[in-house]
Amino acid sequence: MTRPLSSSPPSVKEWRLNLYLSEHDPDTTARIVLDTGDNILESRAEARRSPLDRAVPEIGDELAAGRALIAMGHVLLSAAQGDIQDMGAPETAAPAGLWQTRE
Repeated sequence: MTRPLSSSPPSVKEWRLNLYLSEHDPDTTARIVLDTGDNILESRAEARRSPLDRAVPEIGDELAAGRALIAMGHVLLSAAQGDIQDMGAPETAAPAGLWQTRE
């Protein structure tokens, strides 16, 4: 398939995401900072090792990071919803999430 010729090149954006992990046994905390160039968004999440489990820091890192990434998704969806409303779009129900949150 051929694409129509365009006078402008496609727009490419780069967003920078930094993920910081800190462990204070038995807790692991993940903090994400997303710089979109226009805004800086942040999310946090934690994981806690059960006292009955062996200490495997990688598991706490993965759980905390995964949860913080999910939280960042919610932050982005909320920001988009606010932007849509700011543009004067008629109010509608917020986009449905993929899963239920524990809020």
